[in-house]
Amino acid sequence: MAEESVDYRWVMEMTFILTVVIGTPIIALGGLLVEFDGWSGRVVYATTIAALVWFLTAISVYLNARGTLRRP
Repeated sequence: MAEESVDYRWVMEMTFILTVVIGTPIIALGGLLVEFDGWSGRVVYATTIAALVWFLTAISVYLNARGTLRRP
């Protein structure tokens, strides 16, 4: 009996969608609480938070996809 594998295309699609839907409000609301020195500070802030949100979302979606394979 062949074991199913994780659908990585689905994982990446869901990671992209959830990162945009969840990450945009987090970055925008978080940006209201931080004082920036200029545009370069804003860019560094946005890319840092976006990378963190993307990473956490990707790990969560992957673990969810992997976990659903074990359910009967």
